Amino acid sequence: MNPEPADDPAGSGRSADFGFETVPEQDKVRRVGAVFSSVASRYDLMNDLMSGGLHRLWKAFALELCGLRPGQRVLDVAAGTGDLALKLWPRVMPRGRVVLADINEAMLTRGRDRLLDAGMPAPAVRCNAEAMPFVSDHFDCITLGFGLRNVTRKDVALRELYRLLRPGGRLVVLEFSRVNRALAPLYDAYSFGVLPLLGRLVAGDADSYRYLAESIRVHPDQDELRALFTQAGFDKADYYNMAAGVVAVHRGFKLC
Repeated sequence: MNPEPADDPAGSGRSADFGFETVPEQDKVRRVGAVFSSVASRYDLMNDLMSGGLHRLWKAFALELCGLRPGQRVLDVAAGTGDLALKLWPRVMPRGRVVLADINEAMLTRGRDRLLDAGMPAPAVRCNAEAMPFVSDHFDCITLGFGLRNVTRKDVALRELYRLLRPGGRLVVLEFSRVNRALAPLYDAYSFGVLPLLGRLVAGDADSYRYLAESIRVHPDQDELRALFTQAGFDKADYYNMAAGVVAVHRGFKLC
């Protein structure tokens, strides 16, 4: 299952951040798509190189916060190459379901194929997180790993994800965040020096990884994102810092 996405909900005339640039909303959707189409083939390798493998521990912690049980239904938004979905699947089987969703076809195809190769046939739906083609009150858990900062209207997307959760369900978002202030100079040197160089040498694309560094800086910090969770309707919204705030896991519940 891989339909075309619904009409892009981003309205004309409004602007959005694309890294440090301000661009029309429609242009951000197109340019983010180009970034991930460019890096899809080397995405997993670059994750290992950029984080020294730590991204696997971060994802493992996020999975524990999902609190999944066999038979539950999970939606993995911005599923990318399927890293989270591969771990979600065994936690809800048998009788459970994992659905992959991503706006980028190249990334979604790699994720779907990885699960198929592992004997995990999961539906893969190409769609925008701001307007998703699923019924309300359906999923027990929604995960979103390292994708929220690329969404044009984060408040709209969070309200949409709230709609899709059944009462008692939870949203778990793993995302780069605001690093401890004492480490900021070192982190900036790594982000704007080493990352683009790695991107050029390994993926043949320095600009996409420069965008990655910039997109982290303009993404809401931990407290700002928690406030967006609350505004979207989530209860018990909270976050957990890892690696001195380099990343944070946010979780919120739909209690009624």
